[in-house]
Amino acid sequence: MRKLIICSILCLSWMGYAQTEVGNIQKEIDQTVWKPFINAFETLDGEALNATYANDVLRVTPDGIDTENAFKSKNLERFKKNKEDSVSISLDFWFDSRHTNATASYEVGFYRIGFTDKEGNTNFSHGQFHIVLKKIDGHWKITQDWDMAKINGQAITETDFAKQEPMQF
Repeated sequence: MRKLIICSILCLSWMGYAQTEVGNIQKEIDQTVWKPFINAFETLDGEALNATYANDVLRVTPDGIDTENAFKSKNLERFKKNKEDSVSISLDFWFDSRHTNATASYEVGFYRIGFTDKEGNTNFSHGQFHIVLKKIDGHWKITQDWDMAKINGQAITETDFAKQEPMQF
C-alpha cells in the first residue's frame, strides 16, 4: 500500500510538472508568435505577419491549398491596399484547444476580424483556424495554417465567436 501511495504521488507530481512545462511553452508561443501576429494585423505590417511563418508553409483556405507561400505576397498586397484605402483592422481570437510539446503545437480556435473604413463603418469576418507551429532553430514558427468560414455547412458567426472571451496578451 505504501508503494502505491508513493507511486501515485510521483505520478501526480510528474503530471503537474508536465502541465506547468506545457503552460510555459504556450506562454512563450503567445509572446513570440500570437502577440506579434495580432500586432502585425492591427498595424497593417505584412512583413511582420510573414515573419511569424516558417519558410515552408502549408496554407489551406476555402479557396484552396497553397504550398508555394503565395499567401505571403498577398499579405503584403492586402495590407498595402488597406493602408491606401484608410482601412484599419482589428483581430481577436480564442483557442478551443491547444496540444503542445517541446517542439510542436497544434492549436484550434475561432477568430473575428474587424475591417473599419475611413467613414468608421466596421464589417466583421469570422472563422475557425487550425494552426501547427514548430520550433525551428530555437524560434516558434507557423508551419501549417488552415482557416475555414463554415462548419458542417453553417457559416461561423458572431454567436460562435462569442462563446469565449478573446485572448489578451
